[in-house]
Amino acid sequence: MPGATAARKVSTGPTRCRKKFLRFFPKGFQDPKYVEWERGYKWEAHERWRELLGREVHRELMADGEYAEVARRAVTIESRTNLLFSFEKMALRDAVKTSQGARAFAEGLFDFLYAKATDRARFERWCEVVGQLPRRQTRVLTWPLVTVFGFLALPDQHFFLKPMVTRTAAREYGYDFQYRSRPNWETYSDLLAFAARVARDLSDLRPRDMIDVQSFLWVQGSDEYEE
Repeated sequence: MPGATAARKVSTGPTRCRKKFLRFFPKGFQDPKYVEWERGYKWEAHERWRELLGREVHRELMADGEYAEVARRAVTIESRTNLLFSFEKMALRDAVKTSQGARAFAEGLFDFLYAKATDRARFERWCEVVGQLPRRQTRVLTWPLVTVFGFLALPDQHFFLKPMVTRTAAREYGYDFQYRSRPNWETYSDLLAFAARVARDLSDLRPRDMIDVQSFLWVQGSDEYEE
C-alpha cells in the first residue's frame, strides 16, 4: 500500500541516513576524515569571519563608511570555500562592485545577522536587499547566496541551502521539505525545523552546530558520496 510504504520510509529514513554517514565516517562528527573533508574548511571560514568581520568589526567598518571593505571581506572569506558555484561567486562580486551595491550589502547583512527583529522579518528583509543588488547576467537572489553568509557568520543559528542536494537529502530522510525555488521565509523556517529534527535524531553523535548537520545532509544528497 502506498501509505504504508511512505510510513516505512519515514521510520527507516533516519536510520538509513545515519548508517550511510557512519560508513564514510565511522567515528561520526569526531572522525578525522570527516573534519578533513567536510567540517574543517567550513569552520576555518567561520573563524576568519569572526576575526575579520565579526559584529563589532562589521559595525566599526560601516561607521567609517567602509562598506566596500565589508563586502570585500565577505566575498574573500566565502571564496576560500567551495560552498558557492563559480557563477554564483561571480554574480556576488558583480553585485557589490558599485558603492551603492556594497553599501546595501553591508547594511543588509548586518541587519540580517544582528538586528533586533523577528527571524522572519530579518530574513525577508535580507532577501529584499539581495534581490535589489545590481546584476549583470546571473541573478543574485538564489538560495545559496542568501544563506551562505549567515551560515559562515553564525553557524549555531543559520543553515546553508543547496537546493538540489538538500531536497534529495530530505527525501532520503523521509522529511517533507516545503521547498519553493524563490527564497522565502516559509521554506527557510521549514529548513531550520528539518535541521533541528536531524540534530535531535543525532544527539548521541553530538553535532556541534549547523555545520555538522549541513555536512550530514550533504553526505545524504550529494553524488560525491554515492555508494
